[in-house]
Amino acid sequence: MNYDPNNYWEQLERLEKLIRASELKAGVVFSFHGLILGIFVDRMDKLAPILEQGNIYIVLVVAWMFFVFLSIFYCFKCFSPQMEMKYEKNVFFFRDSVFSFGDINEYTKTLIEVCADEEELCKQLGHQIHAESKIIDEKFRSVQKAIRYFSISFGIIIMAILVWVIKLYL
Repeated sequence: MNYDPNNYWEQLERLEKLIRASELKAGVVFSFHGLILGIFVDRMDKLAPILEQGNIYIVLVVAWMFFVFLSIFYCFKCFSPQMEMKYEKNVFFFRDSVFSFGDINEYTKTLIEVCADEEELCKQLGHQIHAESKIIDEKFRSVQKAIRYFSISFGIIIMAILVWVIKLYL
């Protein structure tokens, strides 16, 4: 059977780009939270009298903070997904390359052997693709949740502003 490892390497490159994209999105959401929280804390002296006008504002602020913290939690989860994956020793898994093949000379010898055997090379690259795909799936699910909770928290801010404006003019 004829194997083409280049297809596997190209797939790994594509997966690396997806990992960076998910982390970029999580970073952007996290930055927006930092900006909004910074504005909130900076204006706390001006917002305190508004918060004292009624329990609705306290409820909205608590709800807002809850969704902000949920969103931030999922941003962090994107940066560090907890995955339980069991694979055979693999020369392309960074932890295996350090701990599973002995010293540098033994690792290098095993790497050369794997790369010389196209079927074994493709098998180990396939395991790497599978592992990275699972990681990417977890990262994108976390990013989607972070964005969803960010949207809800932003909606609560808009709702609080609308309630304040309505009370102001009624």
